[in-house]
Amino acid sequence: MRALTFAAALIAASPVMAQTPDAAPVVAAERAFAADAPSMGVAGSFNKWSTPDAIVIGGGQVQRVRDAYPDGPRPADEPLLEWWPNFAGVSRSGDMGFTTGGVQVGGRRTGHYFTIWQRQPDGSWKWVYDGGSGASAADVPGPETEPAILEPGPQLVLAVGPNGERPAGVPSEWAMRDVTAREVQLARAAATDQRTAHLAAMADNGRLYVAPRPPAIGRAAFAEALSAWPATFRFGPTEGGGASRYGDLVWTYGTAAWERDGQARTGHYVRLWQRQEGGWKIVLAQLIAAPIAAPPPAGG
Repeated sequence: MRALTFAAALIAASPVMAQTPDAAPVVAAERAFAADAPSMGVAGSFNKWSTPDAIVIGGGQVQRVRDAYPDGPRPADEPLLEWWPNFAGVSRSGDMGFTTGGVQVGGRRTGHYFTIWQRQPDGSWKWVYDGGSGASAADVPGPETEPAILEPGPQLVLAVGPNGERPAGVPSEWAMRDVTAREVQLARAAATDQRTAHLAAMADNGRLYVAPRPPAIGRAAFAEALSAWPATFRFGPTEGGGASRYGDLVWTYGTAAWERDGQARTGHYVRLWQRQEGGWKIVLAQLIAAPIAAPPPAGG
């Protein structure tokens, strides 16, 4: 039965599921979202472009967007937040996409954002996840450039068992189940050697954010960047995420813990997985560290 789980997929006659994906609408949505920030402010633009149950990860917390950014008048002293896509992609079913790229606050480049987008029943795009990384944006292409586009994974071929049986469920369910299992394998391996574990899971065409370094692109860059992370991580189980209808893209998030310079640290991992010819691979990995707790005041 395991062979039926994801050595499977859609009937070729399904035109929606077999289409060649176009990431342009996702990129356009991200640019429109960013364009609203100067006039609407952070809370206004974030609430306008997100689904009601969208989440943001930052400050060591997973929060609904409306809790993280209560809608209201823009603070007079709010700095200008700007961002733009450098890397983007969309599922073959055209219902899920992502963009990531540089961020500026008050005119100073500060890091990278990563957004997961979901196509709505009316055809519009809303984001369901947004989170930042301290990976350097100093030398990434600017907002006037077009983003690199993730190449789509292979089309799926329906597999049946020896008696003509087909796997139960739908591709998104198969994909989420398989990727959750891959997360368990990655967590187990990262507990003893995170560098080797991540190298085995990363896609050749993926991107890895290891702050404060620039985005790592390509296997040589992955190996170098991973050497800057602690030797081991304790990754918690998958807490949430989602899969495309076609079952070719899956995003996940969960808790992470590690030690740096003798100090215990915590945070969250966020990963985007793509089904490729060799199986499930990570095309974007992000670690969002929680703030370091301030020491208690002297004498108190």
